[in-house]
Amino acid sequence: MRKKILLVIPTLDRCGAEKQLVLLATGLPREKFEVRVAVLTRSGPYYDTLRDAGIQVNIIGKSCKISIRVYLKLKRLIKEFEPDIVHTWLFAANAYGRKAAFACKTPVVICGERCVDPWKGALHDYIDRALAPKTTAFAVNSQGILDFYCARGLPQKKFVVIPNGIESSPPPSDAERLERKFTILDELGLPRTGSNPPIDEKSKLFAEMAIREDTRDPDVPFLIGLVARLWSQKRVRDALWAADQMKFARTNFYLIVIGDGPERNALLSYRDDLRLQDRVFFLGERNDVQRFMPAFDLLWNCSEYEGQSNSILEALAAGTPVIASNIPGNAELVQPGVNGLLISEFDGDKTRRLTAFSRETMRALAPENDELRRQWRINAARIVREEFSVQKMIERYATLYESSLANLSDAH
Repeated sequence: MRKKILLVIPTLDRCGAEKQLVLLATGLPREKFEVRVAVLTRSGPYYDTLRDAGIQVNIIGKSCKISIRVYLKLKRLIKEFEPDIVHTWLFAANAYGRKAAFACKTPVVICGERCVDPWKGALHDYIDRALAPKTTAFAVNSQGILDFYCARGLPQKKFVVIPNGIESSPPPSDAERLERKFTILDELGLPRTGSNPPIDEKSKLFAEMAIREDTRDPDVPFLIGLVARLWSQKRVRDALWAADQMKFARTNFYLIVIGDGPERNALLSYRDDLRLQDRVFFLGERNDVQRFMPAFDLLWNCSEYEGQSNSILEALAAGTPVIASNIPGNAELVQPGVNGLLISEFDGDKTRRLTAFSRETMRALAPENDELRRQWRINAARIVREEFSVQKMIERYATLYESSLANLSDAH
């Protein structure tokens, strides 16, 4: 008999946890599992993917932080479906979903923590610890998340690390990459050959300070990508600062920012204040990110905290090296000198961190490092193919589900 799995998540927005849930829900073997998805707050772009795969989705309709109605509605859904396993994702779903599952005496309840969450306060910690004893297992996607929550009092023996999965195919050749880059440049109305900014007072100051021009002026401009939700955690403002330094060090590049969020207008204003309209382009939310990845020479990730970045995985799968902040999660994907670089947090010294981001990017793009970047591209695709496949992720979750149910049977 197939085992029933109910996956509970706050939204179906185009974000990392949501993408992994959809990959899992649509990839679990149908002969073993019957899957249903409960969405706590609102639907989103992934709804159609689930529907097209024949997976029933229930929208609960949460509209405020605390809602007895939502709890009761979720409880009714669990009673009606009678799942063998309830697997919750992210804090709101972890709280409401686990509480409702416990009330319905669901045999196995798995809590999915997807990110290092320094925003959590005493109340959040209290809720996490209060629900921990009845929780069967905590499924996390990186060792950094495990360490974070164990330091906050959750039982280490209940944690299972299952890295994210990413769909990958053989990376494009150098010629194909160049053609994709030309396509992106043409779509954005940008010249295929770049030009340096005119000498101005800031450039003169750089020269007086003997700041070396680490990068050539190539015939084809470098493309740097940044794919992220536009909010404070992602530190996109830092990327604009680094881009400003690169422009006036006379690096020939464009920064392509893909994503949307509450800081969009403020970031556009900051970009304009820095006079980067000719170098930095915000494309908004897109459903064709994979088409851009092979065109990028580098991907930037400036995040203050992460779980395990889907955008980094997508870049590496496309053979695009990554320069990222050295934080838990990123450090498990980016191997310095192998498939990119990690930039130190410098114990909170923001100026040193920002300077290092632009300096190390310019160094990586220097002509003497062309062959090194080519090797990074080869390594990036190979590592993802070997360690982060979607199939391996699905198999690990299936094993967790089956072993949790088996352990339950043994206990009885």
